Amino acid sequence: MFITSHALLSSSADNVYEMEEFLKREYSLTKPYQGLGSSSSSHWDLMGNAMVTPDHVRLTPDLQSRQGAVWSRIPCYLRDWELQVQFKVHGEGKKNFHGDGVAFWLTKERMQNGPVFGNMNHFTGLGVFVDTYTNEDKNREKRQTGTQRVYPYVSAMLGNGTLSYDHERDGRPTEIGGCTAMVRNVNHDTFLLIRYIRSRLTIMTDVDGHREWRDCADISGVRLPLGFYFGATSITGDLSDNHDLISMKLYELTVDKTKEELEQEEEEEVTVPRVDNMQQFIVVEPEEGMSGVQYAVTALFSLMGLGVLAAIGLMAYGRWKEKSRKRFY
Repeated sequence: MFITSHALLSSSADNVYEMEEFLKREYSLTKPYQGLGSSSSSHWDLMGNAMVTPDHVRLTPDLQSRQGAVWSRIPCYLRDWELQVQFKVHGEGKKNFHGDGVAFWLTKERMQNGPVFGNMNHFTGLGVFVDTYTNEDKNREKRQTGTQRVYPYVSAMLGNGTLSYDHERDGRPTEIGGCTAMVRNVNHDTFLLIRYIRSRLTIMTDVDGHREWRDCADISGVRLPLGFYFGATSITGDLSDNHDLISMKLYELTVDKTKEELEQEEEEEVTVPRVDNMQQFIVVEPEEGMSGVQYAVTALFSLMGLGVLAAIGLMAYGRWKEKSRKRFY
């Protein structure tokens, strides 16, 4: 077992702990990608349009309607871990004419094609998305939130097997955290860190070439089951990009825990991913007011309806009056 570092880490001012990192080669994918392929000794499977080169695994080329993936064959039973990903997104498309992005997974299911960045919808587990194209109408977004997101955007989602990723709203209803990360067409390396320790999920980015991690999301009370699979997927549609995976390195984290923490881990059997107090992440849709055109159409139909009612009323009144005259003769 190879120890890579020993350091004090902090996810918040009141949560500082001493930690050791152990590189887990069976869950890691690095050059020259010898553990990737169809042989029985391989630890990773290649899928779809993904292609191995000496420098990277190209999940999708800069072509329309492609999708590709790599998935670990070995389920992960580590309770505390850190995944460091080096990747590159680049292509010929200009502003707003590229897509769709890349995703990194720890899920119960594996090797399933689908619409969520190349993976299945209604997945069970954790998805971290690097979304390079916004589908949501920017004017609508600004009316509802007062701000507009800047893309590319990194976001996290926990799936329980029934939740659906909302493409039209870029996954906002199920997002538990995220940040802007300018990863596309840059001349330096781009990295993503996903750490899960003591039921706390932390996401950091290094995308500006300074070799420094920047906070992206920090979510406490995250419960992830054991025995899930790591993977990376990507998809293109009408818009496209090259989505290159350079490395995925998984580290086992060892932290001094109290007796109570260890007992709780042994007693608590998590079978479905969840977040404590999930209510805090639910997006409430404000009601949208009608536009000027909608008001005009509504008013027109209202007037037409009143006119029809008035005509019916006059006809009925005329008939009643005629009958009344006949009774007097």
